[in-house]
Amino acid sequence: MRMTSRIDVLGMIPWMLAALLVSLAFESELGAEPPAAEASTEVSQWVDLFNGRDLSGWANVNTEPDTWSVKDGLLVCSGKPIGVMRSEKQYENFILHIEWRHMKAGGNSGVFAWSEGFVPEGSRLPKGMEVQMLELDWVNQHPLKNGEPNHIGYISGELFGAGGLTATPDNPRGRRSMSVELRCKGVGQWNVYDVVCVDGTVKLAINGKFVNSIRDSSVRKGYLCLESEGSEIHFRNIRILELPPGITTPEQTAKVIEE
Repeated sequence: MRMTSRIDVLGMIPWMLAALLVSLAFESELGAEPPAAEASTEVSQWVDLFNGRDLSGWANVNTEPDTWSVKDGLLVCSGKPIGVMRSEKQYENFILHIEWRHMKAGGNSGVFAWSEGFVPEGSRLPKGMEVQMLELDWVNQHPLKNGEPNHIGYISGELFGAGGLTATPDNPRGRRSMSVELRCKGVGQWNVYDVVCVDGTVKLAINGKFVNSIRDSSVRKGYLCLESEGSEIHFRNIRILELPPGITTPEQTAKVIEE
């Protein structure tokens, strides 16, 4: 009986070894590190939207040929007539850096994000998310009915939906969102806006500090528009950093304008 058992065991050794090797191989496969994903060669880069020489990359919407010009490396807007020019390309998620200065007290302008890029009949400005650019004296030049200066929120980089775009303000002034701190500089002085637009949320930094935000934008992909609204304004250092896209539906996307 003992000899027979020994022979049986010896005969089973090759099968036992085979099973062990298979088991070890299986465990090794399960415990092995997955192959490293190939490194992406696409790295987002800042792109200039104004080259300092001409209006390449922009299209006039409803202003005059002399409304927008280039002088001494600056983009100059006369402010007349009221209207916009738009980017040739649509943008979804991005960071926009733009510097601006009003040349007249009480000047009015702005930049539109996620805009439809055209102006409906009977209107002068497009649908889009407006990032307001007002000179400080605007509140004095447009007083309330009782003669008091208008609400200070107007001149602090307000964010609001224009032309039917809806959104939820984080710092409400009605349907608009006003900055929690007044940081804009007055006539003739340069202001720096850094505008972060991601998945329907816009956050605005004014001269180096984030002070305003709005969310739940009904449009989340569209054109950029620069606004002409009454008085001379200068722009420089306009650049954009595109970010990865999000879950944006066709209903949240502006229609492409055929050139």
